[in-house]
Amino acid sequence: MNVNKNDLNKEEELEEEKVEETEKEVIDEDIINEDSDSNSISIKDDEIEDLKSKLTRLQADFVNYKRRAEKDRESSIDFGIESIVCDLLPIIDNFQRALTSEVDKDDNFYKGVSLIEQQLIEMLKNNSVHEIEALGKEFDPNYHHAVTMEESTEYESGIVIEILQKGYMLKDKVLRPSMVKVSK
Repeated sequence: MNVNKNDLNKEEELEEEKVEETEKEVIDEDIINEDSDSNSISIKDDEIEDLKSKLTRLQADFVNYKRRAEKDRESSIDFGIESIVCDLLPIIDNFQRALTSEVDKDDNFYKGVSLIEQQLIEMLKNNSVHEIEALGKEFDPNYHHAVTMEESTEYESGIVIEILQKGYMLKDKVLRPSMVKVSK
C-alpha cells in the first residue's frame, strides 16, 4: 500500500503542478489579453480619430461643393442674361434714337415707344444691368471707348464730354463700353 500512497502523492503533485502551470498560463493569457486589449483600444482610438478627420474633410468638401455649385448656377444665369441683353442693346438704342428725333411728343405713337423703352430699361435694372455713368467723368478705357477727341474750354483734358452710345454693365462686368467723345 505504501507504493500506492507514494504513487498517489506523486499523482497529486503532478496534478498540482499541472494546475499551477494552467494557472500561470491563464494569468499569462490574461496579461497578454490586457495588453492586446489596450493595444486594441489604442488602435480603435486611432481609427476613430482617422474617421473623425475624414468626416471633417468630407463635410468641408461638401460645403465647398455647395458653394461652387451655387456660384456656377449664378454664373450660368448671368451668362444667359448677358446673352439676351447683348441682343437687346441695339433694339434699346433704336428706341432711344426714335425718341430723340423730331416728333410730336404728344403723339400716341411717341408715348407708346417711350413706354416700351422705359419698360426695357426697367427690365435691365431688374436683372442687375445698369448704364455706365460717363458724362463728365474721367475717361476710363475699362468702361469707355473713345471715338473722338475735341478741344474744350469747359472741361479739363481726359473728361468725357459727350456720350455717342450708352454702355452697360451686368453687375461688375462690362457688357458694352460707352462710346464717347473726350476732351483734349
